[in-house]
Amino acid sequence: MLGAVLAFLSAGFFGLNNSTVRRGVLKASVLQGMAITVPLGVPLFLVFAIAFGGLAALADWPAATWAWMALAGIVHFVLGRYGNYRATQALGATLSTPVQQISILVSLVLAVVFLGERVSLLNLVGIGLVMLGPVVVLRQHKSSTAKARAKGFEPEYLPGFGWGAVCALGYGVSPLLIALGLDAARASGGGHGLADSVAGVLVSYVAATIVVAGLVAAAGGRRYMAGMDRGAGVWFYLSTLFVALSQLFRYLALAVAPVSVVVPIQRLSMVFRIVFNGLLNADHEVMDRWILLTILVSLIGVLFLTLDGEAMLLWLGLPGGIAESLAGPIF
Repeated sequence: MLGAVLAFLSAGFFGLNNSTVRRGVLKASVLQGMAITVPLGVPLFLVFAIAFGGLAALADWPAATWAWMALAGIVHFVLGRYGNYRATQALGATLSTPVQQISILVSLVLAVVFLGERVSLLNLVGIGLVMLGPVVVLRQHKSSTAKARAKGFEPEYLPGFGWGAVCALGYGVSPLLIALGLDAARASGGGHGLADSVAGVLVSYVAATIVVAGLVAAAGGRRYMAGMDRGAGVWFYLSTLFVALSQLFRYLALAVAPVSVVVPIQRLSMVFRIVFNGLLNADHEVMDRWILLTILVSLIGVLFLTLDGEAMLLWLGLPGGIAESLAGPIF
């Protein structure tokens, strides 16, 4: 029960984070937002690392683990987050949701290629549902654009989908890099479970902060940041807090509950994204029935890709033979 509650809180804070980012990028540049949300992740996760023994775990890490975690931070918190913010800026939070879910597909492909994981027929159905989302958004773009214009917002589909793909790539690749880092730690004779994971996020944030600091310096440094709208800055500060709480509750949930419980509950972040954007950004979002249906289809597809297929099919009451054929590996 506790694990489910923690996973639910993680999903809620992640959805709230997405909504505050949307408000921030309405009046500020993406790089200005990242100059706040990425560096502030360092002190927050330093506190978490101290609390969960992450600093002690760092002493046992081999060089490979440091390198993988640093690379994961640059890929996830710089490349992926930049793509996320730009896609949200161009399309809005709801319209960008389906294309960003492709990150799950990227992670699956990489897990098959590099980690030897298998793909089931149920996974293939999930892939089809995830890929269907962006197609529906494009087919309904005229209707969505008209509704957005009525609110004074012009969706930019080409850059939005392009940056959404960059986001999917960054968020999809980073889990593999983290897995390789944790594997290297265990292979070296260390391995501290949750402590390694929290320490990994800290190292990732530090590496990403160094890159973001360089980008801000190249853009004009203090003068560049001084031009940011103050109201937008407040939304980015809130986003930093919400995403940190989301990650903390996620790690706590995984420490007390199985992945099969935590992962599906966390996918409810897509639902929270709709709810919070409806409350905070109703004047800046398109939320017609087609978009909501598309997000629901994407959510079902993601569940098919991430849940234990056989357990889910048996839970639905299907005969064992059918469940095994759908959930068993096909390649």
